[in-house]
Amino acid sequence: MNNLGCPRCGVLHIKRNGHTHYGKQNYRCKACGRQFVADSQHITEAERELVKKLLLERISLGRHLPRLRREPALPC
Repeated sequence: MNNLGCPRCGVLHIKRNGHTHYGKQNYRCKACGRQFVADSQHITEAERELVKKLLLERISLGRHLPRLRREPALPC
């Protein structure tokens, strides 16, 4: 299986475990039980911190902006 290892524990003793609903092969580690997809996309720690920072900025901005109210419709 192309020396595919578990992303959690690194063990090479894995088995195929069906497919995802996108059709990708699922695997399960026989040592720790983690289920994973071989070619999954990983987010680096730097990208994770950037997303966290941007989300926190957006949340803090939202607290300071006034709430929008619906204006009553003008009669025709």
